[in-house]
Amino acid sequence: MEDSSPKEDDPGVLKLLEALKQASHELQAHPTYKSVQSNSSPIKALLELETESDSIISKDPHLSTLSRHLAELKILVETLERNRGYGLRSFLTRRVSTHSISRVAGSIESEVQALMDRGSIDSLINALKDPWKDEDELARLLSQFEVRVSQGFNPELQDSVLKSKAFSVLQTVLCDPNCSKQIREKAAFCVAALIRFNKDVFVGQVNMGDTIQALLEMKSAHSVKVLCELIKFIKSPFVDEILCNGGLPKILTLLESKDLSMKVVVFDCILEIGYFGRKEAVEAMLNGELIEKLVELQRSEFGGDLIGMGKYGNENEESEGQKTGKKFLENHPFASCVARFAVQLEVGEGLRKREKRAFKAEILEKVREASVNDAEAATIIAEVLWGSSP
Repeated sequence: MEDSSPKEDDPGVLKLLEALKQASHELQAHPTYKSVQSNSSPIKALLELETESDSIISKDPHLSTLSRHLAELKILVETLERNRGYGLRSFLTRRVSTHSISRVAGSIESEVQALMDRGSIDSLINALKDPWKDEDELARLLSQFEVRVSQGFNPELQDSVLKSKAFSVLQTVLCDPNCSKQIREKAAFCVAALIRFNKDVFVGQVNMGDTIQALLEMKSAHSVKVLCELIKFIKSPFVDEILCNGGLPKILTLLESKDLSMKVVVFDCILEIGYFGRKEAVEAMLNGELIEKLVELQRSEFGGDLIGMGKYGNENEESEGQKTGKKFLENHPFASCVARFAVQLEVGEGLRKREKRAFKAEILEKVREASVNDAEAATIIAEVLWGSSP
């Protein structure tokens, strides 16, 4: 790929771009006649930077578009200065010039951001080619890239990502067992961020089988969190792939972790599988003693029940009981976890109506078998029946 970015390792260029972006942003934020006069702070800064940057820009062909924008800005400010009179012609010229200056300032900011994005992506790709060379720097670049992508869709940024083939490079690092867990987790977060950025473009690029194996192999709360996000994005086909790759038993095993944060994120993942999973996936989880594990979690100090707190009430009108229930859940993440899973099956997209009814009956039977006494069974069964429609 031909290099189309400024040299990010040149501190002079980077400092110049940051200053231009800040000044142009301030000018757009206050597009008034007073703010676009040559003695106003943003305009003064931009004009000074235009003069200062001339020697740098003239040597870098990648900055030619930015150079044109700055030259246009200078001409517009000079035009504005020549029309300070009080006649109608001067008034109209000032209005047009003010609008044009604000427009050019927006173009400058967009071009600067695009240049900085291309530079940071190039640096990231180069670092990913040798992920063992400077792990701290690579971790910083990955975090920086995730934050940038998470700011929302931007067509220029997407174009740079696609041209650099960043998605496939990130997946390669994620799936490389020789890389450190920290780098693989950060690469995973970047993959998820790109799918959030534009699901239609990047979902099709996911190598589902290898990605699932890599995320489950890491056995960390971060990797399971990314897995959970991918289930939300790709839905039933991704759950099918988890099932085919033997991932469901591994997920259920992680539910027995001694790490509370791990168990919480695994339970969230199971809820998503319950919502999007088809018959075979749900069947595999129930056969893997999921309900027995959930009953045990609900019995633990982080469990409990929400049956008297209005958890399953009208969603449009939050009662005091529902507010209390939400607060209770913060400290008891597995409260009513059996019923919460049953509700996911009931309202989810993966099952037919008759399958939902059959699984509901099976869940009730497994609750009776797993409960230590009739009182516990009665409470959980009541929650399942109350939380799900008949």
